[in-house]
Amino acid sequence: MAQTDNKKFFENLSGAGKAIAVLTSGGDAQGMNAAVRAVVRMGIYVGAKVYFVHEGYQGMVDGGDNIKEATWESVSSMLQMGGTVIGSARCKDFRMHEGRLKAAHNLVQRGITNLCVIGGDGSLTGANLFRKEWSGLLAELVQQGLIDEEASQKYSALHIVGMVGSIDNDFSILAWICKKPMIGMVFALDGEMMLPTVKQDAVFCLSVCASDWVLIPEMPPEDGWEEKMCQKLSALVVQRLGFDTRVTILGHVQRGGTPSAFDRILASRMGVEAVLALLETTANTPACVVSLCGNQSVRLPLMECVQMTQQVQKAMDEKRFEEAVQLRGRSFENNLKTYKLLAHRKPESELPNSNFNVAVLNVGAPAAGMNAAVRSAVRVGISEGHKMFAVSDGFEGFYKGQIKEIKWADVGGWTGQGGSLLGTKRTLPAKHIDKIAEQMQKYNINALLVIGGFEAFLGIMELLAARATFEELCVPMVMVPATVSNNVPGSDLSIGADTALNAITFTCDRIKQSASGTKHRVFIIETMGGYCGYLASVGGLAAGADAAYIFEEPFDIRELQSNVEHLTEKMKTSIQRGLVLRNENSNENYTTDFIYQLYSEEGKGVFDCRKNVLGHMQQGGAPSPFDRNFGTKIAAKAMQWISKKLNESYRKGMKDNSYAFHVVMKQTFLKLSIELNHHLTFFLTCAVVHEALSICHLVKA
Repeated sequence: MAQTDNKKFFENLSGAGKAIAVLTSGGDAQGMNAAVRAVVRMGIYVGAKVYFVHEGYQGMVDGGDNIKEATWESVSSMLQMGGTVIGSARCKDFRMHEGRLKAAHNLVQRGITNLCVIGGDGSLTGANLFRKEWSGLLAELVQQGLIDEEASQKYSALHIVGMVGSIDNDFSILAWICKKPMIGMVFALDGEMMLPTVKQDAVFCLSVCASDWVLIPEMPPEDGWEEKMCQKLSALVVQRLGFDTRVTILGHVQRGGTPSAFDRILASRMGVEAVLALLETTANTPACVVSLCGNQSVRLPLMECVQMTQQVQKAMDEKRFEEAVQLRGRSFENNLKTYKLLAHRKPESELPNSNFNVAVLNVGAPAAGMNAAVRSAVRVGISEGHKMFAVSDGFEGFYKGQIKEIKWADVGGWTGQGGSLLGTKRTLPAKHIDKIAEQMQKYNINALLVIGGFEAFLGIMELLAARATFEELCVPMVMVPATVSNNVPGSDLSIGADTALNAITFTCDRIKQSASGTKHRVFIIETMGGYCGYLASVGGLAAGADAAYIFEEPFDIRELQSNVEHLTEKMKTSIQRGLVLRNENSNENYTTDFIYQLYSEEGKGVFDCRKNVLGHMQQGGAPSPFDRNFGTKIAAKAMQWISKKLNESYRKGMKDNSYAFHVVMKQTFLKLSIELNHHLTFFLTCAVVHEALSICHLVKA
């Protein structure tokens, strides 16, 4: 995005004369470095001074070299690093009044009155107490002669903004932390009878790992749970069953490791929002916590969130478990409900009998998470009393009659598998509508669930257009977006996009690392995405790119030259590596080869260039934890919507229903994907590409 657009995006913002300190406190968590980086670069961008506080509150109490001014270059190459490079420590001194007095003195000496705290509820509660005591602490410093009255008046108010950085994800706001290490370890146990002890956020692990059993404090087991578990697992307790058993405690493997693409993006957006909050705060503004709700950054009163978090523990202590689940937040509650729906099949006698047949098919290119969505749809459909049918090879398999009933056990173990186990093709149905209608009549298909990308979208539109001719097509049709390109109209995020982002991000990390210790080098990376710039722009934000070229943002030779000049200046410093991402269809003339040759020629004597076309590696591999969870929940919502419409049609009568769906589906088709996505806590949208580009340019490595 052009510099003028950046200025417009952050218009009327000025940090001149202000000083911001950023610290990380408590246990470290993946993504903390991305948050620190964003705070530093956003603060510098608006003209403020930004300081690192090393070793958390302990560094603020000790002062000295623990509080250092940050520069733009000092946060380069931080994105891919786990933990926190500025250190984190639990500080007993800060809990004492004398410790907070020392901390106040150290901040005033540097003119710091804006504090960004990244940590859990304990760290944020301590920050709020510090803020409340601030005026009294300054008065004591004046009395002791450590500061003068003028300084006391000048720095009379302390402003606090918090960001939740915790792998427990137990703070009562909409938050997200990386589960990648946890999920990876659990899937590494696949094929063995093991009982991994997952301390942090086990409920998330349920839907993405397809756990057979879970024990969490918010949902204690009922009496006699041991027998039920033994029946479920057929291998658990040596004394009862005589089988060998293993217990695996994941421990600190959950805390370490490289942050996922989503953690980096989330942390970067939150870091920018934290600085905006500090710039807009007044003396009477209460301390707030920055988070995301849907695609929007939100600011919530800090102490209200802390109190709600404390209420969770109180509810569990008083055995009010349903209330504890609700207090955990919408995402936690939805994950738990989805797990209950999918983990244990009800006996046949307890299942409703709907007499409806629902077909599931994948259309378009494979996307990681498709199989999790199919598993979820099949099991929810069976739980609703429907007979589920699987269609192989998309619409092509549909008209060829590659249709068979699919049972509960048939989709066991599908959650973590990449690609499309049903098979998928890009074939559109228009030329074979008559044969598809015949198959729907033959198998008495009452509803369609199509999981796929833009071809799936076009395919359903073709089916809708043919309803006037073929009555068999007058049934509920739902599309679940699944494509790495994330280009389905009306949807915020597609299944598979997060996995592709991780592939891009981690590959860029390795590519940049390949130049470590060598001469200055710039890498030109081509991403997939067709004409949608989601992967290039958001991937650029996650990987710390210097530039991202996409179709939605036209660029010319002047901008290319400007970016070359920027990298040339950058390479004259200690920074050795540059990264440029280009969407595959961003411009028909300024191809990847052209940009590579331009950078190579103009950078002679300063840096050399390498180019990489990532290709189909963005499409393959096991789905990320996010895509497994996303696919599971969105497909469950889709099936519940189908059941609702089928039951409505049954009550109204099928004759009226044919016309009703013919009209309603045309009007609600685009809306549905939005409604389904709205139930999920976090996702990035194509509409956020512009914001991502702004932040990408703002915090580029």
